[in-house]
Amino acid sequence: MDKLLIEKLASIVGQDFIIDDKDDIKAYLFDEVELEYRPKACYDVVVVKPSSTQQISEIMKLSNDEEIPVVVRGGATGLCGGCTPVKPSIIISMERLKKIIEIDEKNMVAVLEAGVTLMELLDALKEYNDLSFPVHPGDEGAQMGGMAVTNAAGARAVRHGPMRKHIQGMTVVLNDGTILKLGGKLVKNNAGYNIMQLIMGSEGSLAVVSEVVLKLYPREDYTATLVCPFPTVEGACEAVMDVLRSGTIPLAVEYMDKRLFVDTAKMLGLDWQAKDGAADLLIILSERTKPRLMEAVKVIDKICRKYTKLPLLYGEKEREQEELLLVRSAHYDLIKDEICDSFDMAVAVGSVPDFIRDLKKIANDYSTYTNVIAHIADGNVHNDIPLVDGKVPEYAKEMKEKMYECCFSYGGTITGEHGIGKIRIEDLGQQKSEREIRLMKDLKKVFDPKNLINPDTVVSI
Repeated sequence: MDKLLIEKLASIVGQDFIIDDKDDIKAYLFDEVELEYRPKACYDVVVVKPSSTQQISEIMKLSNDEEIPVVVRGGATGLCGGCTPVKPSIIISMERLKKIIEIDEKNMVAVLEAGVTLMELLDALKEYNDLSFPVHPGDEGAQMGGMAVTNAAGARAVRHGPMRKHIQGMTVVLNDGTILKLGGKLVKNNAGYNIMQLIMGSEGSLAVVSEVVLKLYPREDYTATLVCPFPTVEGACEAVMDVLRSGTIPLAVEYMDKRLFVDTAKMLGLDWQAKDGAADLLIILSERTKPRLMEAVKVIDKICRKYTKLPLLYGEKEREQEELLLVRSAHYDLIKDEICDSFDMAVAVGSVPDFIRDLKKIANDYSTYTNVIAHIADGNVHNDIPLVDGKVPEYAKEMKEKMYECCFSYGGTITGEHGIGKIRIEDLGQQKSEREIRLMKDLKKVFDPKNLINPDTVVSI
């Protein structure tokens, strides 16, 4: 990287907040994508750590003047290679933007710098008796700016929806350093095109988010976790549909293949007590009062017993619930070394049992298997392609395309929450028409005419 450029960056943020040593920059190049499918990183980069929106603005002006790409790095918890630089670049690390600017109890919003992690927000809200934030993508190291630009979701989307439903305002920096204040604390604002909604889900390819205004919610202090075993996947899915129709909406409804629950628990030194059946649901309930919680338990218990005679397990103590959720969350550690590619396709909720059945059949056609984990109440199905003798199988691309075709046959999408990033740009062409992709490229050019903001992410121009 050019020494003069580094000196100019140092004049903006200070020499202590510049990293250009090749050994040190390795920690800033990748997210959580499987090794076999990681984008090839460019090592000709410099990492810069701004501490304010104004410093980001100065960096973006320099990038525009020198025509050097910028890639924003948040918590690096993504799963599609979005924060990996593929060209000589300035990496803007958001790790110093840690201010919780305001917790506005009256308006029930939080104003945060983009580098605040989910864990830091949740810890701060513990000081407020009645406020909470519901979105949980699965890793509390995720930063707010990253959660905003990836439209993060996770298990709780069944009740609360993805991140875009909870963002009321943003401060963003454009390619030329212009600072925009979008939205705010207002509940209603219908003035012109909604630029903020375009930036949500853009995966850091349109602008740099430096602050977010998040909607907060009344805290629900009474929680319970149910483990519901079923003799068939179809029965489990039918129970979920009945639960949603009942008006009792759980915080989360999670499905995993039986062996994943059993073997992950064993890996953690725990015992998965639901030994019988072919499918398990992990149902998390959260309510404002104890009577409402117990009523929700009764409703779900009655529904599930229509489809299974197996005993339901109930965890109310905090430790019991933490252990059950840990088993659900830690499954990736069990399988990460045996898979080469993972997916997060989504279909309409009513199509989930048929979709899971078809994914299993496709795997069987290749004499292999696929692990299935699903946010089953919102239709988001995670599965994978296993390695063969430690290598990517020759049929991996063909198998992936068949799974996509299956997904499309149910009117689904290739990604419900992870995004396109750098690893699924070609895949996007299988789902979207040429005209729609052209519109995306045109939008990219409007925001970023020199193609300097996270190039080759979502679309290539």
